[in-house]
Amino acid sequence: MAVQHPKPRRHKVSTLEAESAMQEELPPNTIKKTNQWCRWSEEVIPSLIVPYLAYMQETSILHYANIVRQPHRDTVACHAGCGTCSIKVACVFFDSLSEINIIVCPCFPAPLQLLHHGLFPCAPVAPSLAVDLHVLEFVCLLFICQSPNHTAWCNAVETFLDGMGYKLTSMHSLHCRFSNAFHWYQVLTILACDHISNLIADTWKDKIHLQPMAVEQPTEYLYSHCPLCFGENDWQKANNSRFMPDIIVCIDACFTQKHSTNPRGADGHDPPNPTPSFFLPKDDVHQERVSRMEPEEDRYEMGMSLMALLCRHDRVLWIVNLISAGERQHYSLALLDCLFKHLIPQMTVRLLYDIGCQLEWSCRKWSLLDETILSQITFAVAIFYAYGHQWPCQIIYHPRKHEGFGLSDGEGLLQGFGHWLHWHWIHCQKKKNAALDNLQDLDLNKDMLRIEWKAQIAHQTRPAPCQSMNKAAKVITTLLALEKTLDAHNASVHKLEAQLYGVTNTIRHCRSALGVEDKAELEKMKKDIYLTARLNAHAVKTHIQDRLCQQKFELERLERSYRASINAEKLHTNMQHSIKRHKPGILKLVLTYNGLCSHICSLIQQWQVPPFAIPPHSILCDGIFQLNIDNNIWQDIGLDDTTVNPPAWLSDEAVRNSIWLQLEVDHCFKEEA
Repeated sequence: MAVQHPKPRRHKVSTLEAESAMQEELPPNTIKKTNQWCRWSEEVIPSLIVPYLAYMQETSILHYANIVRQPHRDTVACHAGCGTCSIKVACVFFDSLSEINIIVCPCFPAPLQLLHHGLFPCAPVAPSLAVDLHVLEFVCLLFICQSPNHTAWCNAVETFLDGMGYKLTSMHSLHCRFSNAFHWYQVLTILACDHISNLIADTWKDKIHLQPMAVEQPTEYLYSHCPLCFGENDWQKANNSRFMPDIIVCIDACFTQKHSTNPRGADGHDPPNPTPSFFLPKDDVHQERVSRMEPEEDRYEMGMSLMALLCRHDRVLWIVNLISAGERQHYSLALLDCLFKHLIPQMTVRLLYDIGCQLEWSCRKWSLLDETILSQITFAVAIFYAYGHQWPCQIIYHPRKHEGFGLSDGEGLLQGFGHWLHWHWIHCQKKKNAALDNLQDLDLNKDMLRIEWKAQIAHQTRPAPCQSMNKAAKVITTLLALEKTLDAHNASVHKLEAQLYGVTNTIRHCRSALGVEDKAELEKMKKDIYLTARLNAHAVKTHIQDRLCQQKFELERLERSYRASINAEKLHTNMQHSIKRHKPGILKLVLTYNGLCSHICSLIQQWQVPPFAIPPHSILCDGIFQLNIDNNIWQDIGLDDTTVNPPAWLSDEAVRNSIWLQLEVDHCFKEEA
């Protein structure tokens, strides 16, 4: 189909654009594309926003547009005396391809005329192709459900229309023009939505101005992205419990993004995006890195990796491009700073992050965040990555063992929003009902379970013991130093009797327990050989357990990576060498522990130990790296005085199961709230 083109009209380039083009010495084709981009973003699209909204209202969002398609009439000539020209435009519909003639003049340009016909042009001044709005809306929905592929779509349309007898002027002539029309139509729809949002926001601001006592709210940006998280009417009354946060967010990174390079190898930057973006500006991220005094990183190509901040309903709030090797802390800090700029001061936040433990301690040690912001954040580790952290870290940062996170896991879902809410509610009810039924069968006191859980946390998060030649002497010296501390407090007890009444009772009890004879007995026990050997054996065994658990995690990671891909041979080799380097150190600790066990057994045979002393079990080197549940590495017989009377959270299977079920019920109730 032949298309008549008008005489080319020169686009008046601004002085700044001309100087920039001369300085960079860009090729003519690049200058033409840049000028066309500016014409689209600065002139055409802003002028089409109001007519587009009027057309959508007139047709009830395309419900009544072109029900019975009438042949398009040629537009009459302009009577205002403008210079006009005739343009023949090919129009693409679902089932046909037709041509229309339009008379273009400055007061009634081609894009505006085509929009009145329910079409969108491929060029800002003299388009040769226009696409029906129904087709563009369908392609928008299609590319949401699958990966965008303009080439495949255009080839299918050309083949379909060719089979119906409609021919285009040249082969593959639809691809570039359709892609251009589709891109700028998406820009038009986005800016139209923003135009409506701005009108609503201005009206709301006027309402707040008329009502000075109105409640302060998060920004409209956050509300538009997730009304469930940021749509509460009164944040001060919505939550009166310190364990219930206002919002829950998560941070995660993706290193599998692809960034297409310029096929011609040309240098330069893309023109500015006229639509609002999820991405943080590069200047904000760079300023965050400079303020944290982080060194220059190894730069990656822009767009190869992403880090996103999402709400608990998996709605994207902001995204940042990663241009360094790994997840540097300034990326997550930039996202958090941006979030708190849009929140009101009294809002509390629960944050799920792969290395949330490390991020919190860095913020507290180096003051990376303001104290006011840090006091409003509670850190946790995403569930998918929690298994790789050590057990004391999981006790503190696991979201299922921390109050206030409900059933949030920090992992996004690839489902629709409505389906996500429905599935999440049903899943919460199933877990809660199952846990309540099991708790009712066990019939244990809730208060006792909470006390046992706190005792388990205190026991399993205490610092690991260290071995020493004078282990017993150090313990006794610590006890004597504590006794002197008690005496010092006793000297001032009369002055602070009202405030330190509880401390006075404790001091009196300890003083009665530690008499003169006990002190003399403790002095004799300073050089006790058996006590020193037992404490050192317990410390060595604790180190062996930690080293074995760490190696087990490395072996599991090796197996998963091998099943996932057989091409990462270099990574596998390095990990195998790392594991082999760890084995001699673990075996040396096992030999040291077995030597201490033999020494304790010899002391027992020589009757140089207290009564009822139990010899500890030695560890066999064969099969130690398999970490079987019945291995002697987990048995502290003869090493811990609590072995005779262990706590309920360790020895009672019913108490252990009830603690887990009670935590499950608590999180389900928080999820419902």
